[in-house]
Amino acid sequence: MNHPFSLEGKTALITGASYGIGFAIAAGFAKAGATIVFNDIQPELVNQGIAAYKELGIHAAGYVCDVTHEEQVNELVAKIEKEIGTIDILVNNAGIIKRIPMVEMSAAEFRQVIDVDLNAPFIVSKAVIPGMIKKGHGKIINICSMMSELGRETVSAYAAAKGGLKMLTRNIASEYGEYNIQCNGLGPGYIATPQTAPLREKQADGSRHPFDSFIIAKTPAARWGTAEDLTGPAIFLASEASNFVNGHILYVDGGILAYIGKQP
Repeated sequence: MNHPFSLEGKTALITGASYGIGFAIAAGFAKAGATIVFNDIQPELVNQGIAAYKELGIHAAGYVCDVTHEEQVNELVAKIEKEIGTIDILVNNAGIIKRIPMVEMSAAEFRQVIDVDLNAPFIVSKAVIPGMIKKGHGKIINICSMMSELGRETVSAYAAAKGGLKMLTRNIASEYGEYNIQCNGLGPGYIATPQTAPLREKQADGSRHPFDSFIIAKTPAARWGTAEDLTGPAIFLASEASNFVNGHILYVDGGILAYIGKQP
């Protein structure tokens, strides 16, 4: 382990990595030496992602795939194994959120969030684990969120899904650790991405959005995180440096989970 954080020779699949957190993690993996493969649900997003990686000098293979569809996922993994190689690293990044008060949320909307944020990581992990077992090693990183630990108004489905994903992470570690497969979670705090942009919009009078002010006050770092803040922790969990770390959720939240907040 002369270079324990190197990802040279590794093939990494990052789901939903056309932009945002997934894109930043994939770009970090590429700089560490990994071959990058990603998917998205729409051809336009895949093309957008390929172009964005190209601008950074990264050759990334992009595929159209709905990760909630088991047959499509199995076909994707088989295609990657045939065209590129066995997947060494999987990042289950694809996700959605619906900010709707629980009593106003339909069961169909709840199920959609669970399907993308919890069922899909199960489906994709299930598809790549056999190849990892055959190869004798593997890394699975699930994007779990602070909402795997905390509740908040309007995110009942998201919190339920991420809490379930935390336990799926621990169960994969328990079930497949003996095959030298490490499954860990990465728990971002509040990250400045297109998904959170509505929470950071300036008010008509130029003041901060109330939720923006709330997050700044609750975070010891006194700022939102950036997607790049997740790169180092993700590389650690994907590399040989974390070979005896399994079933762990690494929260990258600026200290928010450790902090009770300032006294009024």
